[in-house]
Amino acid sequence: MDLKPGAHIHMMGICGTAMASLAGLLKDRGFRITGSDLNPYPPMSTQLEKLNIPILKPYRKENLNPRPDFVIVGNVISANNEEAQEMQRLEIPHTSLPKAMGEFIIENRQCVCVSGTHGKTTTTSLMAWVLDQAGLKPGFMIGGIPKNFAQSFRNAEGDFFAIEGDEYDTAYFDKVPKFVHYKPKHVILTSIEFDHADIYKDLDAVKAAFARLIRMVPRDGTLICWGEDSNIRELIEQSNTKNLMTYGFKNSQYLIEKLNHSGSPTETHFQVKKGSEVLGPFVTSMSGDYNLLNATAVVLMAHTLQVNTESIKTSLRSFTGVKRRQEILGEPGGVLVIEDFAHHPTAVRETLKGIAKQYPGRKIFAVFEPRSATTRRKIFQKDYAEAFQSAQEILLAKAFDQSKIDETDRFSSEELVGDLKKKNKVADAFDSADQIVANLKSRAKKGDLVLVMSNGGFDGIYQKLLSALGS
Repeated sequence: MDLKPGAHIHMMGICGTAMASLAGLLKDRGFRITGSDLNPYPPMSTQLEKLNIPILKPYRKENLNPRPDFVIVGNVISANNEEAQEMQRLEIPHTSLPKAMGEFIIENRQCVCVSGTHGKTTTTSLMAWVLDQAGLKPGFMIGGIPKNFAQSFRNAEGDFFAIEGDEYDTAYFDKVPKFVHYKPKHVILTSIEFDHADIYKDLDAVKAAFARLIRMVPRDGTLICWGEDSNIRELIEQSNTKNLMTYGFKNSQYLIEKLNHSGSPTETHFQVKKGSEVLGPFVTSMSGDYNLLNATAVVLMAHTLQVNTESIKTSLRSFTGVKRRQEILGEPGGVLVIEDFAHHPTAVRETLKGIAKQYPGRKIFAVFEPRSATTRRKIFQKDYAEAFQSAQEILLAKAFDQSKIDETDRFSSEELVGDLKKKNKVADAFDSADQIVANLKSRAKKGDLVLVMSNGGFDGIYQKLLSALGS
């Protein structure tokens, strides 16, 4: 790992959100970066293009010629990948992304690690913005692109580094949760649910991973958790830190109190109370209770790190969100088109609830692509029937590439359509993004809202939809 600026580092799986961010961090430190990927798509492919980092595609052994000095391997790479096998044959020094982050980038700084099943990207983005506006010059790496920064990474000039602490595994040769390598001193834990069915056997396995994170927080560190999550409450007894705080709307040390106001209908005014102690009032333009929980976690962490309350207020109000998280793409023909990353049923449910509350009176078309490793499996098949209740009509894509999933374990969009119709919902399944666009073009009217949810490229549906509705 003793590389000097100018050394050639090759990154396999470079278009992953974290990998693309690390590529930028390393280039900023003077390394020459190349990368390879199978199917690059925005916004990370666009970010890499702006950084003039070449993307070689697909994966093949020739990508390692000329021979790089070092290789960082993403968790999408399997041991039988042609490029990985060539790396082993050539005996090129290599490591995983999280280990590279810990050793190259975070080093001995105070790591503010945001973890949990939901809300990591938004919460980390807000945390980085609050620290930045307080003049602390933090570094950050985020699994999305915060609009306040215009890119997903920055090297630290100060003592803090904010990062998403993903529980997903690290690499085919390093089977531990990513956050193990981040040296977490201050942790926000937003939620614990079953996810990543390709990695974890069951909820107990997921909880074991988060228990490990909780035990890693040092005595002089900080652990801030959502107190209404029963899985979190079960685990926090294992914490060793003297700074343990819970937050929520009830059954927590710090309680969120929504405030009446006469301002914009898209704003939420709130304060945070613990007995006679009151923090706030604060204003956020983020919608939904989950985002209010995320904002509260950041308020408490910033307060613990001695950020001035007025600075927290200003930062919270000026935070403009993250690309692909309830991002307004346009309003062609009077139809509001919003994109979101939601794929877990809880995220789908809460995103739709927040959108419905923020845009009352609009008919909501929910467009959903089952794309993540878990979503393509049957584990949440029945849960999705409850997740779409805030939408008037649901348009489902066929699940993305299920060829490597046993037929008995595959998610079925057609079965979900049947379950939704039993609940008197208008729903249909489509073979392609083009079919969905054609359907919406013929049926969506001025004043309606289309929410597109996918954690991938979705066959370019976003631009296709904007063009079709605007024509």
